[in-house]
Amino acid sequence: MSENQNQHKREIDFDDSNATNSATKKSRVENDEKTEVFLNTKKIDFFEIEADAAEDKGSRHSMEDAWVVMLDARADSPPNLRCAHFAIYDGHGGRLAAEYAQKKLHGNVVSAGLPRELLDVKAAKKAILDGFRKTDESLLQESASGGWQDGATAVCVWVLGRTVFVANIGDAKAVVARSSVADGSQNNLEGSNSLKAIVVTREHKAIYPQERSRIQKAGGTVSSNGRLQGRLEVSRAFGDRQFKKFGVVATPDIHSFELTDREQFIILGCDGLWGVFGPSDAVDFVQKLLQEGLSVTAVSRRLVKEAVLERRCKDNCTAIVIVFKPK
Repeated sequence: MSENQNQHKREIDFDDSNATNSATKKSRVENDEKTEVFLNTKKIDFFEIEADAAEDKGSRHSMEDAWVVMLDARADSPPNLRCAHFAIYDGHGGRLAAEYAQKKLHGNVVSAGLPRELLDVKAAKKAILDGFRKTDESLLQESASGGWQDGATAVCVWVLGRTVFVANIGDAKAVVARSSVADGSQNNLEGSNSLKAIVVTREHKAIYPQERSRIQKAGGTVSSNGRLQGRLEVSRAFGDRQFKKFGVVATPDIHSFELTDREQFIILGCDGLWGVFGPSDAVDFVQKLLQEGLSVTAVSRRLVKEAVLERRCKDNCTAIVIVFKPK
């Protein structure tokens, strides 16, 4: 188990009171308690994050997924902008690309200029883009020298202050569980409000028009089974050295949002999980277990167990559950 993985059972309080909000919203009002309110939604200045991961190789002979849970990912950053990082790397053709990205991506994003003191959303997204590019470039060099051609999709989350950044390549997904009303956290724990499942990632498959167009311009083909050169289903991934000349890229889609008291938790999962769970189904499953008082560790394990043993997921299956708790 990596050093990053050993950090997964800790909890951290996020205090973003010193961070500067990157954009002023016209809907901002102030109530008598001086609490900032945005469209009847309270921004969270103090909250805890609990997170853990679970995995199962399913019916495959080997496990090709890798994951990262870092509740304190600041390294030597100044203390007034907190950072947490979570990621799942779904390997194909082997585990080497997934393990390489697991070890290198976060450090590359930080060195590319991930904000450490005052939040700058544009700078953060640029750092994530640059970090993905640098990771893929160095991974390709490593694979060429090592004679391997593994690839890996990815879904990654960075929490900077109270802003969440989600980046993905390929078919791994992130789903946010959001309550329909403000101040809904306690009510949701009691089961009186249902949660809405919001997919905040975009799948990248060769069969999709935008992806197919890039592939064809690069001289690649998408066969009748929807696969690039008849072999690769995803159109964006780390590695896959033999397919890069045919239009496979490691450029992520990036989505950002601010945490409020409506966001309850995020589920990250590889395609094995989402092959047997719909987004709303997974959110309902996790919400029920949290309402029963289970720990996030137990919830993540139960989610993967349900996918593999009950719903017959045949693929590798990895999930991370990230719970936000206002203080």
